[in-house]
Amino acid sequence: MKLPDFEQFIVALEFAARKHRDQRRKDREASPYINHPIQLVWVLVHEGQITDPDVLCAALLHDTIEDTETTRDELVAAFGASVASIVDEVTDDKSLEKHVRKQHQVDHAPHLTRQAKLVKLADKIANVRDVVISPPQGWPIERQQEYFDWAKRVVDGLRGTNAALEAAFDEAYSRRPQ
Repeated sequence: MKLPDFEQFIVALEFAARKHRDQRRKDREASPYINHPIQLVWVLVHEGQITDPDVLCAALLHDTIEDTETTRDELVAAFGASVASIVDEVTDDKSLEKHVRKQHQVDHAPHLTRQAKLVKLADKIANVRDVVISPPQGWPIERQQEYFDWAKRVVDGLRGTNAALEAAFDEAYSRRPQ
């Protein structure tokens, strides 16, 4: 990344850390939430060979609209329309019932931009890996299996985007709880 891109990345990292500062993951350890967006960036860079600064910033910010008080306009002002658009594409509408949101992800995955597909792939890889390593507290094996199967349906709609990331998802999916 060029220096101005790196500066924007650091600003996005600080923004995401501040917005998610009081949030925890649902695993037994209640891991700091910010670890998740950082994991997406690691997956994108080290496994997908992605260096697009807008994608990497969007990965850091991907849950800010959905899970914090952040607005799309706030992201546009801070990071530009491109980053905000990617984040917006991968944001669930929390006003919808959970089963509707989940089906919406499956239905709309093929129609995302390439940049949003990359973020979505990294998100599904990270989440599936986390379910294997440290499942959300209280999730019985059946719910873990349902999550894996749903994530696969989403990823199937993203195929053709990045072979390395798709292979990483397939490897993670092969560890589906039995």
